[in-house]
Amino acid sequence: MTRHSRNSTAGCVYTYHERQKDQSQSGYGSKQLRLGKDSAREFDCCCLTLQPCRNPVVTKDGYLYDKEALITYILQKKKEIARKLKEYQRQKDRAKNDAKEIERLEDQERIKKFSSRTLEAPSSRPGTSTGATICNMKEGKDKQLPSFWVPSLTPQASATQEAKPDEKVRCPMSGKPIKLKDLIDVHFTDIKDRDSKTALINKQNRFVCAVTNDVLGNSVPAAVLKTSIQSLVLM
Repeated sequence: MTRHSRNSTAGCVYTYHERQKDQSQSGYGSKQLRLGKDSAREFDCCCLTLQPCRNPVVTKDGYLYDKEALITYILQKKKEIARKLKEYQRQKDRAKNDAKEIERLEDQERIKKFSSRTLEAPSSRPGTSTGATICNMKEGKDKQLPSFWVPSLTPQASATQEAKPDEKVRCPMSGKPIKLKDLIDVHFTDIKDRDSKTALINKQNRFVCAVTNDVLGNSVPAAVLKTSIQSLVLM
């Protein structure tokens, strides 16, 4: 036994078996698959298109979108919600019609039973048999037929009832309701590096803080300053 074996804190949290099991299931962070810098979204890229924003807007929760992509997303969601609402209304109408049809059939069945009871007379003619019959369609035995494939006795699965759809368009990132009037326009400050030949989208450092002129990136916490004129990105 070594000197510090009892209170050794250099051991791994997971055993080798647990580590191999987690790597085979997720693959995240394993030796075969590692996420590099290219797999991370840049701070000025849209959360929908994952491309640099041409007309950036930000939500109250701090999610950046391209305005054109977000408007397209909202319009598609509204069309989908309208379609789901129509389907939900048709489902309600079908359920109401089915309930009326069942009530009508029940009324007819009650009328039929009442009519059969009133018109039925006791059999007093001579020669009538009062013994048990061998017919399996009388005395309620028609419901006990052994043939399970008879259509009238086979169970029927009811249609799946859809819940009422949500009528609000929600942010794809936060899940909160999103409206165009709540979006904040963002105006980035371009970097001044005296390089006029390279396009802005091809530069690694594209924008700077509007106050300190420090280069903005994924490792720099940024904030949007909302004013009456424009919104600037600050550190």
